[in-house]
Amino acid sequence: MASVHDVIRGIIIFTMSNTFKSVEQMWESLLSREPGTVSEAFSALDEEEQAAVLAHLRKMTCEPGWHPEQKKSAEAALGVLNGLTQ
Repeated sequence: MASVHDVIRGIIIFTMSNTFKSVEQMWESLLSREPGTVSEAFSALDEEEQAAVLAHLRKMTCEPGWHPEQKKSAEAALGVLNGLTQ
């Protein structure tokens, strides 16, 4: 199984050639705190990419070094995505 880092790298390649214009746009959508935007961005990813994004968002909520607003955005995204993935 690929590491989260490898999958995130794959997302970067995917997003630059398909759904998103850049990886920054993908994360901006995922961290937007707008439920529709979050779910649409997440739905554009394949299953492995979704798992990597969820793992990264979970890390953002509990690891030191993230700005408080980034943590809030990650928590909001997880709130939306938990409804989609259950």
